[in-house]
Amino acid sequence: MNNATLIFESRYPEQESKYLFSNAPEQLQMATLTEDSRWQAVVKRDGASDGSFVFAVSSTGVYCRPSCPSRRPRRENVTFFAKPQEAESAGFRACLRCRPKAASGNPQQTMVKAVCRYIEQHLDEPITLAQLGEQFEQSPFHLQRTFKAALGITPKEYADSCRMRGFRQKLKSGQSVTRAMHEAGYSSTSRLYERTTSELGMQPAKYRRGAIAAPIRYTCANSPLGRILIATTDKGICSIQFADSDEELEQGLKQEFPFANRRRDDDTLAATVHSLMRHMQGLEVAPTLPLDIQATAFQRRVWSYLQSIGFGETRSYSDVAKAIKQPSAVRAVANACANNPVAIAIPCHRVVRSNGDMGGYRWGIQRKQKLLELEAGK
Repeated sequence: MNNATLIFESRYPEQESKYLFSNAPEQLQMATLTEDSRWQAVVKRDGASDGSFVFAVSSTGVYCRPSCPSRRPRRENVTFFAKPQEAESAGFRACLRCRPKAASGNPQQTMVKAVCRYIEQHLDEPITLAQLGEQFEQSPFHLQRTFKAALGITPKEYADSCRMRGFRQKLKSGQSVTRAMHEAGYSSTSRLYERTTSELGMQPAKYRRGAIAAPIRYTCANSPLGRILIATTDKGICSIQFADSDEELEQGLKQEFPFANRRRDDDTLAATVHSLMRHMQGLEVAPTLPLDIQATAFQRRVWSYLQSIGFGETRSYSDVAKAIKQPSAVRAVANACANNPVAIAIPCHRVVRSNGDMGGYRWGIQRKQKLLELEAGK
């Protein structure tokens, strides 16, 4: 299964950026932080704690955010405050280096979000790095490096994903190719057709017709985790789901592919079901399977790595984030796992929390635990 062939389509990375820019984890929130844990966040310059609290230094009269790059003060000189206003009321002034009064507590994330909004509002214009740099008063190199560190893709790739997502949605709604092209922000037909082969897998007109009534075959069967649904297109498997009943599975497939021509085909898919069942029970490694699934650039990186995790092994969410060279994107990794449309084929069940807890699972924690037990031979 780890060698399955992936066929991805890029999707607008709205969900991944939402989680990358979410608030600090619950254990780092001011309400639950102890004095010692706050101090450790300051010592480690933990950027995830920015916005949760500020620390003030009595010897300098300055207050900072936890990730401030300045020299660490002596512990006895430090006082913690929930908000910058509280520190200022106590007579401290804001650090000019880390700017703790920034709206999000993290100027880089604030800048990246602003760049995203700017790109979305100018999709019909050829935006260059030089223009973005001038707009946000950053060098083009620094802006691109900061943007990619936050989202895992470049500003150009983000703009391309936005345009393609808009184009795809307009085609599905029945608009003509020409109208959808202009409204999505493509300036010319040639520019659009340069991307359609890799992004849509076909000519736009054909995609428009197929998106409304694309044929999808599916089957439902028993599994060690309850009822399972496997659905395929002409390219490969597009959905693998678990539920308690066929009605629930079919409703889930309908919600995922509302415009498709869905047809149950138990006989044709019987061999695929048999192979997956043997794989789940550790009786054989499933053969290479083509997958026809959509993914953002970030999801593609996460899901590809998940397929490299061996049978019976696990990784933590932070392990995955580090492996794809996005160590701060732990929440985005968890979100990518939660949006995996093909259970087992992309083994998101092999990702657990650092402390060994199960973490989340799209099809239920009990199923995740059962899967791991099956792979461990229990």
